[in-house]
Amino acid sequence: MLIDCPWCGPRSEREFRCGGEGHIVRPETPDAVDDTVWADYLFYRDNPKGLGYERWLHRFGCGRWFNVVRSTTDHRLAAVYGMSDPRPELGGDR
Repeated sequence: MLIDCPWCGPRSEREFRCGGEGHIVRPETPDAVDDTVWADYLFYRDNPKGLGYERWLHRFGCGRWFNVVRSTTDHRLAAVYGMSDPRPELGGDR
């Protein structure tokens, strides 16, 4: 599989590392949330059949993090975008 790094262009997936689900928001005041909210943040993730948001690191390239919209059924990449770019809306495949 080729991954199109936003800074380096298309590269083999062997150069990258998946960092898990994308767009996870850390609670602003961790000391003020209860254990259920903290556990949700730490441990629970979406597990979609179809398109999902993920964070990837170009480990053996530029060393930068970026986001990917990837299908969990066929590994097709629907979008690749920088960490500060807006999250694209997913089509009906999710």
